[in-house]
Amino acid sequence: MAVLSDRTIRELLAAGRLGIDPFDPEAVQPASVDLRLDRSFRVFRSTARPFVDVREPVDDITELVTVEDAEPFIVQPAAFCLGSTLETIGLPDDIVARVDGKSSLGRLGLLVHATAGYIDPGWRGRLTLELSNQSAMPIGLYFGMRIAQISFFTLTSAAERPYGSPGLGSKYQGQTGPTPSRISREFDSSPQEPPGN
Repeated sequence: MAVLSDRTIRELLAAGRLGIDPFDPEAVQPASVDLRLDRSFRVFRSTARPFVDVREPVDDITELVTVEDAEPFIVQPAAFCLGSTLETIGLPDDIVARVDGKSSLGRLGLLVHATAGYIDPGWRGRLTLELSNQSAMPIGLYFGMRIAQISFFTLTSAAERPYGSPGLGSKYQGQTGPTPSRISREFDSSPQEPPGN
């Protein structure tokens, strides 16, 4: 795989092969594009559940919080929450992407993804960010600030079944804000015994 340069990123955006909306030309870096933070966050709350059961929907264990333009969203030390990019990203079937945090925020202790830094070919939607504060002090985040960077890689050939293809089980295609886990959809409600048992 080859990492796309700033020149190639601009060419693919102009040709409509890559989608970043809204697009800020000043956000293009040598081999990535800066992404901004939206105003909505999903914060985890205590519930009567004794534990998080990954077989069950978890929408009720988070609540949506929205901040105004100049209002900080505070991420407390050791806290974890979900945020979202302001930009909607669209990828063709022969390009994958990776999202990473900005180094200036990493130096403050802010992580922008726990494990979900990879974006499949065929993806369309806003990116949910897995925000966590690893420092000893609260960190204030603001709507519209540069929060992450996305880089693009070419595949050896186009994917046969890009993200969102029928039967693939793509759970987050088209998401428009911080989306809670949908892992429960991976569990069949009536598991079958293996053959021969």
